[in-house]
Amino acid sequence: MHSIELTQNDKNTLLDIARQSIEYGLKHKMPLPININEYSAELKQHLATFVTLNINHQLRGCIGTLKAYQSLITDISEHAFAAAFKDPRFSPVTETEYNQLDIHISILMPPEDMHCISENDLLQQLQPGIDGLVLKSGSHQATFLPAVWENLPDPREFVQQLKLKAGLNKTFWSTDIQLQRYYTISIPDQTIH
Repeated sequence: MHSIELTQNDKNTLLDIARQSIEYGLKHKMPLPININEYSAELKQHLATFVTLNINHQLRGCIGTLKAYQSLITDISEHAFAAAFKDPRFSPVTETEYNQLDIHISILMPPEDMHCISENDLLQQLQPGIDGLVLKSGSHQATFLPAVWENLPDPREFVQQLKLKAGLNKTFWSTDIQLQRYYTISIPDQTIH
């Protein structure tokens, strides 16, 4: 299993960049430009991330990718901006809301395929609180980050809600269903509001 060692300083840098990118976005309508040469080798690695924004424990935006295609530091800048201003479920974050934002970063480890013959088989294999899950069937696809277990601790409900998110019926099962699990390094916001 791939792993990455981040110092507390690296984690603080990522949170700072996420916050700065949102602040930059409020003024310039684009993510904070990143010069990757200014950052440590760990932060230059190509890793997939999600940035989740909450206000008073309510989701305010979440954007990310399942595939690593650019440096970690650049991914965080772009996804923080996108979570604040481009999540189609929400209106853009306002200057008033900016100081209330809790930022949570999830760094995804490469996913591994799961082989499940039934939903019950999947439920037996899932590790609540640990596994992120990607579900694909035909043109339908969705993922839940491991952090979603906090709100959906029951594995059956976790899977059913993921199917609904993918646009499928919650009782749906098919032999062509594709499942992948992944782990994340979680970096919660340390800011006190």
